[in-house]
Amino acid sequence: MTDRPRSMRKTALALLLAATLLPACSPDQGGGSPSGEPSATPTASATASESPSADTETSVPAPAPVPSAAPSGPGRGNAELSIIVTTAEGEPETSYTLVCTDGVPAAESVHPAADAACSALKENAGLLSPSVPGTAQACTQQWGGPQKATVTGVVDGVPVDTAFSRTNGCEIGSWDAARDVLGVAGGA
Repeated sequence: MTDRPRSMRKTALALLLAATLLPACSPDQGGGSPSGEPSATPTASATASESPSADTETSVPAPAPVPSAAPSGPGRGNAELSIIVTTAEGEPETSYTLVCTDGVPAAESVHPAADAACSALKENAGLLSPSVPGTAQACTQQWGGPQKATVTGVVDGVPVDTAFSRTNGCEIGSWDAARDVLGVAGGA
């Protein structure tokens, strides 16, 4: 009769050991897979209680900073710009320098219509920050010509680095709005 209690103790010990180890191997209980690898899907309690600290790297990139665009409407009329216009492919570039103080051209400006350009920038500080057409914006598919222009510099303290062309209705509209700043060669 002494064998029976010993046998029951061994069975109870085996069941206790199995009950203790089984959740560690079960993927549904937060344990690893039977091969010993960690579970690929965390349990609800693990995700609810864990949140990354500010120093933790994540695989989700941070959103790109929103560029500061000059507001449309009247500005101070201060600008330092480099303007390069190409009238056609293979033609030489025409370069202008435009420096404006309070809407008036400075002596170092080398621009064919500096008065008109500085005045245009004072009237609309966002003139050289045209909106980029989104996929929802319809642009007429018309050809306005091969002219291209780049404008870099600063307008009222806001950096400007923009390109103009006449390849569709939206681009033609931006070009025409900036016509005075683009100069005679950019007047198309």
